[in-house]
Formats: sequence, structure tokens, C-alpha cells
Amino acid sequence: MTKSSIQKEYETDFYAWTIRNAKLLRAGKLSEIDIEHIAEEIESMGKSEKRELLNRLALLIAHLLKWQHQPIRRSRSWELTIKEQRFELIDLLEESPSLKPELEKQLSHAYKKALLMAEKETGLDQKTFKKECPFSLKQIFNENFFPEK
Repeated sequence: MTKSSIQKEYETDFYAWTIRNAKLLRAGKLSEIDIEHIAEEIESMGKSEKRELLNRLALLIAHLLKWQHQPIRRSRSWELTIKEQRFELIDLLEESPSLKPELEKQLSHAYKKALLMAEKETGLDQKTFKKECPFSLKQIFNENFFPEK
């Protein structure tokens, strides 16, 4: 198979493209691989990890906000979601420790996403919530932290 046909395969049968390029890499046939698309896919994987960090952080913050602002509606389900998201975030950071500095950078953005989620799920007006994240990263990751009003 020619290099141009391997590149075309990328657009028509992604799975076959991945298998073929993996075989070529393992065989050391570097001149035959689709370098440009492989580089794009590797970058995409990194962006995906960063997106997962942001989404999990936002979901965790949203549930902390719900816990804080709707004490009457607190449930075992909310508690378990908070615990689960903490666990998943810790796992993600252990697998990709270079994401840790992204936590501070992404906190504000994650909080904005969390506000939308919390507003949607609680029915409360966004003005109910603080403009800046009321929780520190230390609190967010503290397994014993459940905010009170």
C-alpha cells in the first residue's frame, strides 16, 4: 500500500488506518507511515484528556453547588456523584500528572460550566451563586468536604 493510499484510508476507514499504521510503526517502517495524521491524532488525544479534566471538574463543582444551595434536596445520589467525580479526577491526574497545573488554569472555566449545570438542574437563578468559584482546589479534592450554606 502506498503512502498516499494510507493517507486516503485515514478519511475512508479510520479503524483500518489505525491498525495499518500501528503495524508499520512496530515493524520500524517509518517511511511508510502517515506521519501528519498520526501527529494530529496524538495531539487530539492530549486535548481529549484536558477536556475530560475540565468536564469532570465542572460536574464535581456543579454537584458541590447543588449540595450547598439545596440542602433539603441532598441525597445519597448527589453524595456518591461527588465522591465518584473526585475519584475519577484523581485517577485522571495519576495517569496524566502533567494535567495537574491545568487545574488552576481551568478552574474558572470549569466553574462557568458548573454554574450552567447547577442553574439548569436546580432551577435557581444564576445570581444565586457567587461569580467566582467559592471552593478552593484543596476543598474540591478533599473527600470529607461537603459545603454548607
